[in-house]
This record gives sequence, C-alpha cells and structure tokens, in this order.
Amino acid sequence: MLDNPTRKRIDDCRDVLVGKLPDPKSQIEQITIALIYKFMDDMDKEAIDLGGTAKFFSGDFQQYSWDNLFDTRVTANEMLKLYSQAIESMEKNPNIPQLFRDIFKNAYLPYRDPETLKLFLKTIGEFEYTHSEKLGDAFEYLLSVMGSQGDAGQFRTPRHIIDFLVEAVDPNKTDTILDPACGTAGFLISAFKRIKEKNNNRLTPDERKKLIKNFIGYDISPDMVRLSLVNLYLHGFSNPHIYEYDTLTSEQRWDDNYDVILANPPFMSPKGGIRPHKKFTVSSNRSEVLFVDYIAEHLNPGGRAGIIVPEGVIFQSGKAYKELRKLLVENYLYAVVSLPAGVFNPYSGVKTSILLMDKAIAKKSNKVLFVKIENDGYNLGAQRNEIKGSHLPEAIEGLNRFKASIESDTDFKNTGLAHAVEKSKICENGEYNFSGERYKSVLNINSDFEFAEFSNTNLFQIVSGGTPSSTVDEYWNGNINWATLADLPADELVSNIYNTKRKITNEGLNKSSAKLLPVNSILVSTRATIGRIALNNIECCTNQGFKNIIVNDFNKIHPKFIALMLTKLKKKMISMATGGTFKELSTTNFKTLQIPLPPLSIQEEIVTEIEGHQKIIDGAKMVVENYKLQIEIDPDWEMVELKSISTKLGDGLHGTPKYSIEGEYYFINGNNLLDSKITFKKSTKRVSIEEFEKYKKVLTNRTILVSINGTLGNVAIYNNEKIVLGKSVCYINLKNDINKEFVKIYLQSTNFLDYAHRMSTGSTIQNVSLQSMRSFNIPVPPIYTQNQIVAQIEKEQEMVNSSKQLIEIFEQKIKDRIAKVWGA
Repeated sequence: MLDNPTRKRIDDCRDVLVGKLPDPKSQIEQITIALIYKFMDDMDKEAIDLGGTAKFFSGDFQQYSWDNLFDTRVTANEMLKLYSQAIESMEKNPNIPQLFRDIFKNAYLPYRDPETLKLFLKTIGEFEYTHSEKLGDAFEYLLSVMGSQGDAGQFRTPRHIIDFLVEAVDPNKTDTILDPACGTAGFLISAFKRIKEKNNNRLTPDERKKLIKNFIGYDISPDMVRLSLVNLYLHGFSNPHIYEYDTLTSEQRWDDNYDVILANPPFMSPKGGIRPHKKFTVSSNRSEVLFVDYIAEHLNPGGRAGIIVPEGVIFQSGKAYKELRKLLVENYLYAVVSLPAGVFNPYSGVKTSILLMDKAIAKKSNKVLFVKIENDGYNLGAQRNEIKGSHLPEAIEGLNRFKASIESDTDFKNTGLAHAVEKSKICENGEYNFSGERYKSVLNINSDFEFAEFSNTNLFQIVSGGTPSSTVDEYWNGNINWATLADLPADELVSNIYNTKRKITNEGLNKSSAKLLPVNSILVSTRATIGRIALNNIECCTNQGFKNIIVNDFNKIHPKFIALMLTKLKKKMISMATGGTFKELSTTNFKTLQIPLPPLSIQEEIVTEIEGHQKIIDGAKMVVENYKLQIEIDPDWEMVELKSISTKLGDGLHGTPKYSIEGEYYFINGNNLLDSKITFKKSTKRVSIEEFEKYKKVLTNRTILVSINGTLGNVAIYNNEKIVLGKSVCYINLKNDINKEFVKIYLQSTNFLDYAHRMSTGSTIQNVSLQSMRSFNIPVPPIYTQNQIVAQIEKEQEMVNSSKQLIEIFEQKIKDRIAKVWGA
C-alpha cells in the first residue's frame, strides 16, 4: 500500500510544477526523469559507502552529481543550467546502462524558472532509491494521474481489472508474455507478481532471470516506453524489454509469437483509420479490430490471451467485425466477460468486455462461456468507492469450472453469472454476436427450493387494475385509495403503500373494472414502466397498468417474500412485454412467471434479514438527506466580495463549439461538476485542440469551477483536465492568500446556495449572473481558522460518505440475499 508521506511528496512535486506545466503527462515525465536522476546519485553514494567508486556521475558527468547541484555556492540560475545540461546529455553518458540511456532519450527541461526547479528538486530529494514495493506503488500512483486524460482512447485500466484478467489467463514461469499496447506496463507487472505468488516467491536466480527476459512490451509512444521502463525497473526488472513499436503498421516483429498476450489497447482509431500492412487476416482500418486480430494470430500453439475491447467488437454488424468474431469462435475464443459500463469512471463511461482466448481449449470445445459481471467491487459513480459483493471471484471460479469441464468432457452447470452457449447457436445467423444476454432464452434457475407459478390458484389470484374515466369529477376525491405509479418510487426496491396520492369514490370504483385489493396484496406495474413493486398495507385499487397478486394461502406464502423475489424478474418481465408505444405484460404471460418458494419459516427468516438491512439503509439515508453543509459566520470575520479574492472571475463559451469525436478536449457544463470533481460522462462532447485554442480560459490549480446555470451550486476544483468551459460554468482563479478548499466548501454550503437561488433569474432555467457572483460576500477568517473549518467539514463529509457507502453495502447485501434464494 502507498503510504501517505510518499503520496504527499508526489502531490507536492505536481503542485510545484503545475504553474509551469499544466499538463499532467508533462509533470509525470519531469518527475520520472528527476527520480531516476536522484536514484543514480543514491546508487553512487551506496557504492562509495561500500568501498567502491561512483559509477553514474563520474568523469565528465561528475559535475552534475546531486551534491554539486545543491552546493551552497551554486546559485539557482547555475543549478538550472547544470540540471538542464545534465538531462539533455545523459543519454550519451558511457557510464550508465542502456536502460537509463533509453529513459533519458530526448529528455529536456521545458521551463526556465530557476526557483521552480530548485523547489522541485528539493522535493525530489526527499525520495530515496529502493527496489521496495513501496516505491513501485508510489510510481503507480503517479501514473494514475495520467489516466484522467484518456488520450487517443487510452484509459488507465483499474488495478483490480488488470489483476482479474491476469488471474483468468493464469501465466506460468516458463511462458513468454507480451503486451502489444503496454502503456505503463500494468499488465506485465501484474503477471510478474502472479507468477511469483504461484511459486511462493521462491524462484531461483536463474528462473527469475529467464522470467524477466520473457516479458515484452510494445508501445507507439516514446513517452509511454519511458514510463514503462521506469515502472518495470522499480518493480524489480533490472533489464526490462520495452520497445517503441507501432504494432499495427510495422512488420519488423510480425514473426514473434508468444505463449501469453495481455492487453487493453487504444479504443479510438485516428481520423481516416489505421493504415495497416497486408499481413492481417481481417481487412480493417479500425484499431480495436486489428489489435484483436494481431493478438489472436501471434499466439503460440496452446497460447492464451486476455484483451479488453469496446462494445463495437461485441456486436457491431460491419463486415470486419463479423469476420473477426467468426475467426475467434472457430479458432481462439473460449469466454466473453461483460464488464459494468462504469469500470473506467471517472475517465470514461465506455462499456467494455474481456475476450479470453485459449487455442487448446477452443479446439476441444463446442461452446463459448458468457460471463456477466454487474458488481466489480466498486460502485459505478465518479468516485468508484469500494463496495462488497464483487462478482469477480465468482467469475474466476466459473471460468475455471468451464475449462475443467472441457478438459474432463463433462457438462458445465450454468449459473446466473455464467452460461455456456453452443458455438453453432452463435454462428447460426452469420452475425457471430458476442452479447451473452441474447442467448438466455429463460432465466437460469439453480435454486435449492421448489418453484411456484403464479398460475397456481391454490396459492395466488392475479387481478388486473382498472380505468375509470378521469374526466368525470364525481368519480374522484373520494375516500377509497387508488394506487398509481406515483405511489411506487423508482428508487425503492419494494414500496410500502400506507396511503395513495389519488382517491376514488364508490361510484368511480363501480364504474371501473378495478377490484378492491385486500391488505398484503402485491402490486406490480406491468405497462410502460414495468417492474415496480409494492406491498399494500391498506385496502386499495390500482389503475390499468398493474397486475396484482392476492395471496390465497398465508400458511405457505409470506407476501413480503413474494414481493422481494419478484424484483429478480424485472428484466424477464420487460422481455416478455408486447405492444407498440407502450409495451405491456399480459395476464397470461404474467401467470407463467415462477419464483422459488421455500418453507414459510425460511421465507420469514429471509424477510426479517432483509428488513434488518433496510433499517440500516433507511437510517443512513436520513443522515445523507438531512446533512446540510453550513458554515456559521463569526461577526468578527472580514467579509469581502468574491471578486476581491480572485485574479480572474468569468464564465465559459456562450455558444456551441465544433464537436469532434476524436477531440482531446471535453466541452463541459455544470452537470459535469460532481462530488467536487470534474466528471466526464458518456454524453460529454469533445472538441479539437483548434477549438480549444479559440475558447480556452486561463485555469490553474487554484481555479474553482461553479455551476451558475440550470443546476446551481455544483462545485469542483480544477485539476489540469483538458476542458473547454460552457457558459453554465463560472471559473474563479483564487489569489494565493486564501485556502482554496475553504472557498470550495463555502461555495458548496447553504450560505452560497441560498444566495444563488435568491439572485437567480429565469423561470424554467435558473441563472446567476457574473455580476452577482463577483458581488457575493464571502468571509475571510484567519488562515488557521480556514484550515480548522476545512478539517471539520471534511470530517463531517467523511461521515456522510461513510453513510453513502453503508447504503451501497447493504443494498448489495439485499440483492445478494435475493440472488442466493434464486441460486444465482
């Protein structure tokens, strides 16, 4: 685990550089070069302490040693000159290994501010060279900063997804291993760790040497190659093999095959597509197609691969996509793992899957396994907070069982998570579609309990709702409860009806086909909005869009249990609905639905358990819903206008830029400011660098962004994201004498929100003018008081966030408990 002091040093380095280098990628390059520079000096000192001599900073390069840079006689300007000369000439240093020469290749200092460099190198000086895991973790943290950029479709793969894919492929110590789009070498490092763990960290020196030699990485970007080399070096690779190589257009390494290939290649193809050579089996100019083709064709006999792909590879109907899927089904593929759409949040909402290849298994098997992961151990919001109930371990177990069933020629037992499909079924219409759900004709049932169908009149009576005329006034405003969708909130698993928003008269009821439902009936919406469920605690009627279940035998049925089990059938009900604009589930089809029915005592136990979880959720929701961020103002504090503590206060583009799906910059508005961060949604438009240059604003690491149009009061601190601001975002560049976190918190508080709503104009869409923003009075207590307030609010928000996590955890517990009854 990364310790806080190391994390802080890295953040401090970035804070020093941000004024000169706003781009995180440039910051990382400079930190990388400086770290290696410092580590070479550390190794020289270690050699001298052991009775040897300096190796790296010797001869003509002795003048550039760390101690010489920080000699008290060396001025800041002289330090800048020495350091700049050193890193630009270091690749020619005959005393350093090729690895370090590669790292310093084309290195230079992109700014010329002596004081910035001095402060930066002083912070770097707090690091000490080590091969320990701690330093490797520190570098991984540094690289994670770059994930937010998403250049050319490249998104940093979350560590737990990397580890999952590596565990699924399961490399061995004798395997040759390739990542053909290695980025920062995350897959190679994970594979290296897994192999060491499989061998109880007892590899002989010779085995370790051969193992390291077997790890190969390609990347088209020289910057990525440099970062990979450093990352591998810090994880114990004394001589890593990473090559600057264009996998899709170069032929130099085409004849090199491997036992294992692991990759998350770039998803985006450049304008006009790729121009590959002619050796690919599938003819295409799409990068995702070519990478999958390349990986399949470069496996040794018996080779295995795992590759993350966008959804286009799974179901697009273009000729190249179909040819690729046909090639995979016939020769390579044994499993498709569907990942949740939010895996790459907050950087991208793109939906992805994992293709798992094994030439030996694919040859033996006439089936492909489809695995659908809905919980990867983290929620799908912008923050990706850890939650319980991850499906990843169960997915690994399913993959292993499927491979074992192929080897032993036995049947594979389907589960709710994983089901095997005959290859002939995948091939039958020529589409070779890899969407696993389309091959699920019925719900996989593996419950330990008997099932009951709603057609069983001994247990249930199914009653449809009715529709009296809503235009006849005397039918309404009576005293009989009439339930509609408005009484079944979308965010409740099972609603409890104690009252209804509409009431009907006796005449109105008599003029409709609706029946008065007894207490403890189950109400299910089955028209248009299908699958909302409620339990009535009062006698009531429902409108036409409902099917209602009246329990006939309370000795065998607990109504709340039935309602809870029905939540598992929502997707099934939607798939069974028919009709045009408003689809509806017929009574005939509804009666064919089945649910597991354990003994009444077990039903009661399950309901009690779930109700206990729900009480915790309700309590946590009260904390979240009732928490208001408010700062009590001391009358002794100075109050100033917001404009007086800022160097610039403005808004974004009043208009629409030219969008480009290949653009590097995001066009953001107020709804992109979530949880104090800038969040890029799937719908967020992109613009080119040319459009950015037209409309860019000067933003710094002391810039606060506030939504002032539409949804008021969303706040975030700018963190070097590549963005163009829309008019609904106000930017405030703060002066240096105020705590930016204090200002952010105050703008999130009711103190500001009340003001914003008071000063807003517009009836449908609220808007706060820049003049109102500039005139807003904000307190400026002493800096130590600002710091105390920030610390206190952070504690409060930590408790609120804990309550949010509690809600997620226990909602998942409820889902898992229901799934367990179903056997899923």
